[in-house]
Amino acid sequence: MSDNKPLSGQAAVVTGSTSGIGMALAEALAGAGCNVVLNGLGDPAKIEAERAQMAARHGVRVLYHHADMTRGTEIAAMIAYAKAEFGRLDILVNNAGIQHVAPVDEFPVEKWDQIIAINLTSAFHATRAALPIMKAQGRGRIVNIASAHALVASPFKSAYVAAKHGVLGLTKTVALEVAQQGITCTAICPGYVKTPLVEAQIADQSKARGISEEAVMKDVILAAQPTKKFVEFSELAGLLLYLVSDAGASVNGVALSIDGGWTAA
Repeated sequence: MSDNKPLSGQAAVVTGSTSGIGMALAEALAGAGCNVVLNGLGDPAKIEAERAQMAARHGVRVLYHHADMTRGTEIAAMIAYAKAEFGRLDILVNNAGIQHVAPVDEFPVEKWDQIIAINLTSAFHATRAALPIMKAQGRGRIVNIASAHALVASPFKSAYVAAKHGVLGLTKTVALEVAQQGITCTAICPGYVKTPLVEAQIADQSKARGISEEAVMKDVILAAQPTKKFVEFSELAGLLLYLVSDAGASVNGVALSIDGGWTAA
């Protein structure tokens, strides 16, 4: 292990890591010397290209598992795959998530069920499968990517807000259960990050409202963030690397906001 590769020899699973926040976090872990299992949706050829490039860039093993985040058996199989391939599992990042916006009384039932399954229940299944491995090692780091919406609500996002509040409850419970076994469980709560999903929203809102994309970003998307700036991937990666390090060993069961001050009000 070197200062440049502090996670050399460790192994991680990052769910929802074929784009956006998940991919940035997987990249950061690989850059720190960690072997990584990617997971998520997308074009198979593009996923394979990204996987191969990440492995080549950082000189680590980067694998892909197709687990469907709505199926507990597939999630457990992904965790078992990581253990079989790497011989260990040090870090689990529960990041997979989707969104749907609608009033509660018009919210499609199937969308509610899907959001709860992917944003909340998948974290339970992955954690349940990972803990026996981490307990046997005497060390592990579980980091749940929650949201500012784990702490505060916004209208028309009932399923997402409910799921992210649930993620925080799961985080606290797991942290208490494993506190004396060298394992931590924490939640990162980002504000708005300029992911491909958010960029598409900016363009759509600009067209719908008849205002510039700059105005959409400042007055609509970033209305709740006092900095009026998006959270950067690098900032999320820096917090993750701290939490999974030895320096983060006493950070447990907490929600760490990284939202430009959104939840300070």
